[in-house]
Amino acid sequence: AAALEHGSRHPLGAAFAASGIPGTVAFDTREVSACGIEGVVDGIRFRIGRADFAAARGGEDGVWLGDGSQAFARFDVREACRAESVEAVDALRALHIDAEVSSGDSAEAVQRLAAGLGIATVRFRQSPEQKLQRVRDLQTQGRVVAMVGDGINDAPVLAGANVSLAMADGAALAQRAADIVLTSPSLARIPQAIVLARRTRRIIRQNIGWAVAYNLVALPLAATGHVSPLLAAVGMAISSLTVILNSLRLARRVD
Repeated sequence: AAALEHGSRHPLGAAFAASGIPGTVAFDTREVSACGIEGVVDGIRFRIGRADFAAARGGEDGVWLGDGSQAFARFDVREACRAESVEAVDALRALHIDAEVSSGDSAEAVQRLAAGLGIATVRFRQSPEQKLQRVRDLQTQGRVVAMVGDGINDAPVLAGANVSLAMADGAALAQRAADIVLTSPSLARIPQAIVLARRTRRIIRQNIGWAVAYNLVALPLAATGHVSPLLAAVGMAISSLTVILNSLRLARRVD
């Protein structure tokens, strides 16, 4: 199991990181989206992941090791929330953003996670296609959907969302499909990115409003000769400087 999981960037792969036997290496490995990993160890092809994928068992929890039809081992893995998860969800709620969890994991694991975060809407045992369909359903309702993901199977959903964010420690394919890659693994960066985006939009609107108002006043005065060319040039420079100074407000740190 450790040999198959070696090199995997899935969070569950970290549970096997320190369990490998020296000299045991998996060959011809490949990740199967939303299912697990398969590869050859000591000349035998193994699978690790969901019960139906690894051991032909339907709907059972845990991480299973098998050959696709027979089970050899089952691992019970309990995940813990990141330290800043609750604060990040609370910050999103304060921004009037509804959060929900859509995961390929079992009902017990997903519901336990969502309960700890105070999230009511949860979807479990979701394939990449089902996640993408959920995004499209929300978009049909007129909702603007932001998707946060880190796995290979999240790539189609990230590409289909209105705005997508990939985690710094996620899969490379997810990062390529996302609009934004968070350079920090902290979930607190998600509400901070939204606050910064809203500030940017507000300042852009202010700059456009100022430029339109200035030109509506200054151009007729300059065209009719009420303002000398020198004053018109100075006014234009001051207008451009005002826009630049207003934009520099974005450099202030967002807490």
